Order: sequence, then structure tokens, then C-alpha cells
Amino acid sequence: MVNVLVVGSGGREHAISWKISQSENVENVFTAPGNGGTENNIPIQVDQIDELADFAAEKNCFTIIGPEAPLANGIVDTFNEKNLKIFGPTKDAAQLESSKIWAKEFMRRHNIPTTEFQIFDSPEKAKEFVDGYDKQVVIKADGLAAGKGVIVCSNKEEAFSAIDKILIDKAFGSAGSKIIIEERIDGIEASYIALCDGNVGIPMATSQDHKRIFDDDKGPNTGGMGAYSPTPVVDTELAKKIQEEVIDKTMSSLKKDGIDFKGFLYAGVMIHNNTPYVLEYNVRMGDPECQPILMRFNSDLLEYLTAASEGRLEQLPEISWDKQYAVCVVIASKGYPESYTKNDEISGFENIPNNANVFHAGTKNVGGKILTNGGRVLGVTALGETLQNAIENAYIANDKIICTSKYFRKDIGKKALNLF
Repeated sequence: MVNVLVVGSGGREHAISWKISQSENVENVFTAPGNGGTENNIPIQVDQIDELADFAAEKNCFTIIGPEAPLANGIVDTFNEKNLKIFGPTKDAAQLESSKIWAKEFMRRHNIPTTEFQIFDSPEKAKEFVDGYDKQVVIKADGLAAGKGVIVCSNKEEAFSAIDKILIDKAFGSAGSKIIIEERIDGIEASYIALCDGNVGIPMATSQDHKRIFDDDKGPNTGGMGAYSPTPVVDTELAKKIQEEVIDKTMSSLKKDGIDFKGFLYAGVMIHNNTPYVLEYNVRMGDPECQPILMRFNSDLLEYLTAASEGRLEQLPEISWDKQYAVCVVIASKGYPESYTKNDEISGFENIPNNANVFHAGTKNVGGKILTNGGRVLGVTALGETLQNAIENAYIANDKIICTSKYFRKDIGKKALNLF
């Protein structure tokens, strides 16, 4: 029997804790710092790396890192130095996410399919480039910006505004000291996540995220307003192409560069003319993609994460997946991704149907009451025999949640119904 420490406080970490606790080999699951829905919360923040290591050592924990920030700060390196068991990529490997510039240059160097791009730290030079560029662009802050540092532009005025927002107004702080201006290509976006052990990357179930705040994919990008799994966007042929041209090539290229990647490798891809282009890498499970993926994960998650951390995934059988669809609808606080209030009471959890789970994100438990404590508050996730059934079940469960500041998209997964 083993103790497990899950680091993070979002819906992803709640889902990981929930799934890990189902393992027959787990004694205790601790979450640091956790949220209003997780159990055995430890009051240590994700940036308190030494304190997390001390706790893991004291309780003899296998540690799983959920969010990107501690990975970028080298938590895995610290744990490795102390001979503590941990799942996640090192600081060097985490550069795939912590620096979009590093990732784009890595892709260009190794011929991994991505869009053309330029790098700027001067707003004047960036605007001069846009003014002479005859294609639509996407402007990206170089560093970590909680999923909000990407601005998709439809014209030059929007591009100039995005440049000012990042480089002059410092909307994303030091994460925006440099920007990437890249060609905007339209198509269908999908999330392709692989579990990696330094040698191989085995695919998780396919999924699709909904980044924009408003229905019909309008408004600014967010950390994610909902997701579903599997996605018909990625059929067998396309999955093979992404696996070979993106995942396998990324793994072998990292190895060539002397980087050992163990963890979740997430490729956010745009499917354009049946060709996958990597828009971005993440070095952890997506949030909210994690929630529907783990609802369908029928194997022992601890067994697979342990094997990945020890470089022996090829010794395990294929992952078993529930044939049902899963849909996650994110409940956010009104005003997200800009300013929003906190401390609104949430109720109705006892009325959630058996085919659904509510994964907490921006919540806290105060005297037995669940209160809002963040922008994305809950991820209401449901199963269904078809995608349509899963969508209906997720929104039925969503209706049971009562909160005065509740906001959610009403079209999660619905665009995909036209692809069947």
C-alpha cells in the first residue's frame, strides 16, 4: 500500500485524486493545497517545493504534479535529488510549456509540424511586422499565463491591440516580456495527450477543449470552459498521424537534445486540410480535458503513472477505456476571465445524478459550506452512450448546481454532433 500526494488545487487535481483513490494499492491520497471538494487537504502551496518534499518524505508518498507552474519551477528536479518518487517532467522538459518561444524553436529545429512565426520584444518592430504581413495572426505571450496568454486576431487593429496589451500594458506580467506572432490557421482544434516514460508516449483517449468564454467560440480565451471525450475530429488515421509526426517525433527529438521526458505530453493541435499543426505543448494533463478522460479511464491510474515515472510503460497492457462518451461543462464565476467575485455559496451537490461527477476547482469549504474561490469553479462531468446523451446528462447535472454567480457555456460538445 502506498500514500499519494497530488499537488494542485484545480478540477484536474480533484479528478486525479478521485481516480487514484480507486486503486487497490492506495492507502491515503493527500492533496496540496486542494479545494472544497478534495479530501485530506494539506495547507502547502504549489510553489512551496521544499515543504512539499518534506511532507512527501515524511508520509512516504508517490507524488503527482497537476499544474504547470511547479513543473516550470523544477519541483521534479528537487524531488529527484532527494530520491523521492514523483510523476512529472523535469524543469528542462517543462520548457515545452513554460516558454512558447523555446517550444516553437524546438519544433522548427526538429521539423515538427507547426505554423510559421516571428519573435519580438519591441512593440514597434512587432507592429511593423504585422503591418507588412498579409495573413491573419495569433499573438502569444512567451511564458505561463494560465491559458489566457493567446490572442487570436482577425485584423491588424486587433493585432496592434494585442501587442500593446502584452508588451506595453504588461497584462501577463513577466510572461509577456517577449511575444510570438504566428500565422493564424483555421480548422478544428483537438487535444492529443500521451502518457510518457522517457522512451515511449502512449496515447490517452482523445478529447476536445472549448477555450473561448462565450458560446459559438466567441470572446477571449480562458483556461477552458468545457471538454468532451472522445472526439470524432481525431479518427484512427489522424490519430496515427499525430502519434507518429508529433508525439513520437517530440519524444525522440527531446532524447536527441538530452532531455528525459516523463509525464503527460499534451499537444494542442489544429487540424487543417487533414494535417495536424502543433499550436502549443502542455507538459501536464489538460484542465478540463482531464475530467472527461479520467471518467472513461478504466485501468488503475496509479499503476500507469508509477510505470511512467520508472520508464517501464511498455511492460503494461493497453489502457482500458469506457466505451461511453464523457462531457465536462465548466461552471465559472460571472466576469471570468476578467474580474469576478468570490465567497458565493454553492449548493445542490446532493442532487447530482449517478451518471455524473462534480469536480471542484475554484472552491473552498468554510464551516461545511462550499463557497466560490476562483474563476473556474466546478467541472460538471457526465457519461452517456452517445455524445448527445453525454451532453444532455452533463447539462441535467449542471442544472442541479445552485450559485448566484454561476456562468457556463450552453454549447459544450454540440459543434461535434455535426461531424457524425
